[in-house]
Amino acid sequence: MNALNTAATGMLAQQRNVEVISNNIANLNTVGFKRQRAEFQDLLYQTLERPGAISADTGTIVPNGIQIGTGVKTGSVYRIVEQGNVTATGNDFDLAISGRGLFRVLQADGAEAYTRAGNFAISADGLIVTEDGYEVAPGITVPEDAVDISISESGVVEARIAGEQNLRELGQLELVTFFNESGLEAIGDNLLLETAASGEPIIGNPGDTGFGTILQGFIETSNVDPVQEITALIAAQRAYEMNARVIETADEMLAVNANLQG
Repeated sequence: MNALNTAATGMLAQQRNVEVISNNIANLNTVGFKRQRAEFQDLLYQTLERPGAISADTGTIVPNGIQIGTGVKTGSVYRIVEQGNVTATGNDFDLAISGRGLFRVLQADGAEAYTRAGNFAISADGLIVTEDGYEVAPGITVPEDAVDISISESGVVEARIAGEQNLRELGQLELVTFFNESGLEAIGDNLLLETAASGEPIIGNPGDTGFGTILQGFIETSNVDPVQEITALIAAQRAYEMNARVIETADEMLAVNANLQG
């Protein structure tokens, strides 16, 4: 009775599906979070009669054959990188990206990571940093006597210095894009790492061709749609219950068969 094992794979797959959906819902209010979707693949087939096989001496061809599937597996968990909504915060160091692109972040060991979460702040040394204190590349320092910070859509950072009439340019924020952004590896803390699947980072300025622009005083919210996730959760629950029912039915059939043989 292969139905027992087949239905078990279905329950495991839907369990993984629920885990992905629950992570989406848990990160409903995470800045810059991109929702994920579980994708499934069928397993190997038990071939009882191969399609296209010759069924008689006269050369008759079997049109369909008999192949029995052995279940399902999780093929991948795909990150959907569509734009989230932007919300005004009034904080000069909150930055949202409108369009494609990721901020470059230097981790404690100097390795680069990437993020869409632009809820930045100022360190004790005047550097623009993430909420975990990681430096936002390419390392822009705000003077201690700066009284106003201005960041343009093209990423130019300027400051009004006490006693000076004109704005002083402090640096240029950069963005990166990847040929396959969904191939980046998530490591938590809103950070992503380059992988062989993502390709190498392409560095450019905000507003350049293929790059989004910067919105100062805004943050990008999660792109999770609560209604869509709840609907998917209900569908996953129903699929799980149906696979559980298959196991119950297969067990009853085995019991009947055992009684007949007895």
